[in-house]
Amino acid sequence: MQPAADGRTGQTGQTDDVADFQAVRGRLFGIAYRMLGSVGDAEDVVQDTWLRWQRTDRRNVRNPEAFLTTTTTRLAINAVTTARARRETYPGPWLPEPVDTAADPALGAERAEGLELGVLLLLEKLAPAERAAYVLREAFDYTHRQVAEVLATSEANARQLLSRARRHLDSARSAPVGRAEHRRLVEAFLAAADGGNLAALERLLADDVVARSDGGGRVHASRRDVTGPARVTNFLDNVLRKYWHGSVLRLVPANGAECLLVAAADGTPQALLALTTTGRGIERLFVVLNPDKLGQFASPPA
Repeated sequence: MQPAADGRTGQTGQTDDVADFQAVRGRLFGIAYRMLGSVGDAEDVVQDTWLRWQRTDRRNVRNPEAFLTTTTTRLAINAVTTARARRETYPGPWLPEPVDTAADPALGAERAEGLELGVLLLLEKLAPAERAAYVLREAFDYTHRQVAEVLATSEANARQLLSRARRHLDSARSAPVGRAEHRRLVEAFLAAADGGNLAALERLLADDVVARSDGGGRVHASRRDVTGPARVTNFLDNVLRKYWHGSVLRLVPANGAECLLVAAADGTPQALLALTTTGRGIERLFVVLNPDKLGQFASPPA
């Protein structure tokens, strides 16, 4: 069969259709991941988008990117309800699954907004449509009109959704420091933890610091948040001595920021520590221990 004038039938058309999808696949995953906080769930949404793209008469699709973005966003909105129900039975505190952003620093976005674990946790508290509006606008720089089209709503309502999302996030977090200062604090934290300097470690923590651990029922982890510099320092001292003795701590790029990876001598990842840093120091410490969420950080032994 010869390809039609629009190039979307026959083998040539199939090649074009795959190319259209692959061209925006990173963006589709970036949207779904920010919506769901899970690599597996995001990949499922992207796969469902691909299947729908395959079943669609693409001759009627004037803008493949808009079609695929809209499909992914709406599928992710539907998946939020299922994900929330599943997390109600999650063993202990839940944290988003960290992603290795070494290869793609912003997961298909021009900015890394909405990627940090602390922000992903705050997005969890938003209504699905508010979360989608925030992700599309802040991470991918969609116009209010484009957001409205994706969400099948008016532009005025899209602005309201975004405004509510911003107000919630602004009221629940302090202004973050710049990348250079964040890295300095993370490196100082690494040096203090690696050297067992508890006094230096405590000085890096904000007065209202909170540490949260996610073991997923797979490994031992605190079932409650640890609060205050003294308690958090004691908590870190315990895990460093009891569980990470002989482990290697190193900096890794995860979720658009410098994080700390704790790995065994054979390269098996044991934990990923993500720090929320502000002008007051380290305010939040997220400790991902669930091995199901650390697979992509595995590396061969040094």
